Amino acid sequence: MIPVEKISINDYNYNLPGDRIAKYPLPKRDESKLLVYKDGQISESKFKYLPDLFPLKCQLYINDTRVIHARLKFTKKTGANIEIFCLTPYDPVDYQLSFSRTDSCAWTCIVGNLKKWKDEPLQLEFSAGNKKYILTAERIKLQKGYAIVRFFWNGNFSFGEILDFLGVIPIPPYLNRNSETIDKDRYQTVYSIVKGSVAAPTAGLHFTQNVLNKLRKKNLTPEEITLHVAAGTFQPVKTNNVSDHIMHNEVFSVTIQSLKKLSKSDRTVIATGTTTLRTLESLYWLGVKSIMNQELCFKLEQWDYKSLPGNYSCQTVFENLIKMLEKEKLVSLEGETGIMIIPGYNFKVADALITNFHQPCSTLLLLVAAFIGNDWSRVYQYALEHNFRFLSYGDSSILWKKKSAEIPNT
Repeated sequence: MIPVEKISINDYNYNLPGDRIAKYPLPKRDESKLLVYKDGQISESKFKYLPDLFPLKCQLYINDTRVIHARLKFTKKTGANIEIFCLTPYDPVDYQLSFSRTDSCAWTCIVGNLKKWKDEPLQLEFSAGNKKYILTAERIKLQKGYAIVRFFWNGNFSFGEILDFLGVIPIPPYLNRNSETIDKDRYQTVYSIVKGSVAAPTAGLHFTQNVLNKLRKKNLTPEEITLHVAAGTFQPVKTNNVSDHIMHNEVFSVTIQSLKKLSKSDRTVIATGTTTLRTLESLYWLGVKSIMNQELCFKLEQWDYKSLPGNYSCQTVFENLIKMLEKEKLVSLEGETGIMIIPGYNFKVADALITNFHQPCSTLLLLVAAFIGNDWSRVYQYALEHNFRFLSYGDSSILWKKKSAEIPNT
């Protein structure tokens, strides 16, 4: 592993003109361009032809998280506008339980115009049928730059329904526009199910039912895992040394069925998006921690993998995780990861990555550079010169892991 302190973020910068950022999605999801990087060679295709590029013995993993309508806009009696951006449940930590609550719940939030919000509750009125209801927000406390907000409401609605009624879908800040009707559908993948993300796993936005059907005809049914994308995914690395950057944590869930497929050593593993890839790699290291500690581990910190042995096979790691889950009578592993993948990282699980084109000086770009080595700059230069669209609503790529980029952990 390259010493973290010797990696400068300035080496992972490039000039991204504003007109290359896709402000809106294409009319058809799978008509997006697809850059193909394999064995050091770069070529072009379209996303609708993606299934033709897969080998027969492979397994595709997708992230089935669903973006919540996380932005709630309140207006005080004085006329001041207060926006509450719901990030993660505060109590309880269980995402789905928080969404199903029908009385009250507390969330960790970012509050816009916080100085204007003193101690008074905020209220938002809404109608359902012929009746009117009120959502109330109370600021409990400030904690590490965030506000803990408790919501309560009348009517037999779940908090998930409340967000659907009143919230706005949180499109990325770099789009420099307000959310519009088109975003309600197009800022979700067609296979999104599990509510919890405040940002879309954008590599999956290109999939259509047509593409998925083509995969199924080739007996390549995608395997679903869940990682709820946090707002930190948009946070640039502002420190010169990447070791000084604090990575955000994200909650994930993976079933025993998925672990059983991961334990098969004869499959090429293709990850849809950096979120899926981070989950797969995190599972390996959580499995190693479980072997070392002889108990199930549910949380992976940013640099945990640096101090763990990486000589276990995926088959050994995942079979051990399965046994431990079955012993505890658990059907899935629900955990939290803060893993930060940087150049020099030795990938344990993923062989190929489907991903969009990311911001300069971002943790996502560092991950891409880790996956294909210094060729990341060639790939991005090619994309810029050949009119690829960038960022969340931009075009796609499939990157095959560069073998020479694999440097053993030390």
